[in-house]
Amino acid sequence: MKACLLPVLLASLSAAAIAAAPAAESGKTCTCACPSAGSASGAGCGGDTAGATAPAASSDAIKRHPLKGVIVAVRPEQSALTVKHEEIPGVMRAMTMQFKVDAATLKQAQKGQAITGLMSRQNNEWVLEDVKFVAAPKR
Repeated sequence: MKACLLPVLLASLSAAAIAAAPAAESGKTCTCACPSAGSASGAGCGGDTAGATAPAASSDAIKRHPLKGVIVAVRPEQSALTVKHEEIPGVMRAMTMQFKVDAATLKQAQKGQAITGLMSRQNNEWVLEDVKFVAAPKR
């Protein structure tokens, strides 16, 4: 009876090795304890599904956080703004960083403008959406 299980066991081990191959071929390595991108769960480090066969996350699954800041630089060649933003409690300390933005926002943006928007991480890039330009307070 045990001899009959050997081919089944070998076949399942081969299937697991084939499933893990795309992650190994991508050259990515992981030092955390989470499942690799090629695992049966399809989840990678921190939920990263790059290289996995699972369907792409819908825009509803993207976590967006309110952001307030000031534009430090407009970078049309990168479709991005560099923004010095306030702390986002529970998410990120105050800092200056670059965000991808849509063409309409990029066209209106000017260095020194105060803005609000929704920050998120998409496709390994920081993105700023729903950007509103805040009028300077009257003195």
